[in-house]
Amino acid sequence: MKDLMRIKCLISSEIENLLNQQIKKEAHSSAIYLAMASWCNRNGYDYSSEYFFKQSDEERYHQLKLYKYVLDMGATAISPEITNVKNEYDSFRGVFEEALDQEVAITQSFKNIYSSCLREQDFVTMEFLNWFMKEQREEEYKARRALELFEVIGEEGTGQWEIDKHVNKIKYDSEAS
Repeated sequence: MKDLMRIKCLISSEIENLLNQQIKKEAHSSAIYLAMASWCNRNGYDYSSEYFFKQSDEERYHQLKLYKYVLDMGATAISPEITNVKNEYDSFRGVFEEALDQEVAITQSFKNIYSSCLREQDFVTMEFLNWFMKEQREEEYKARRALELFEVIGEEGTGQWEIDKHVNKIKYDSEAS
């Protein structure tokens, strides 16, 4: 029966494995953003806390979108175990630096999956991944803009308070890109 199911699966074992790895990365990202939200909340950065709660929700949505796709393709989606989530950060700015690093790593991971799909001529999965590629462009943009606030506003005096207030106002205009 297992061999019959594999034959009827619409994606290769390699793509299935890569997508399951991505599911885990998205779940890990969601947990990281929850930890960042908690850190910001404990340190009085309420708007940034809310920003990271939203980011966590988005990453969980991405995880579920991938999970359902794997299932829809007749493959096995694996519910990931999440470990090694950092809960303490050295600085307010450091939280945003790590958020940008996280988004860049996720984008690279999607590029690797896309590249494997191209090699296998898995055009259906490539089309599915186009949504994520566009989404990552937005995620990286927002993470960079948030980090730029530290340069534009500065951290002296009430700078961190001002940065915190402006984080939730960052918008991405897909038409302008």
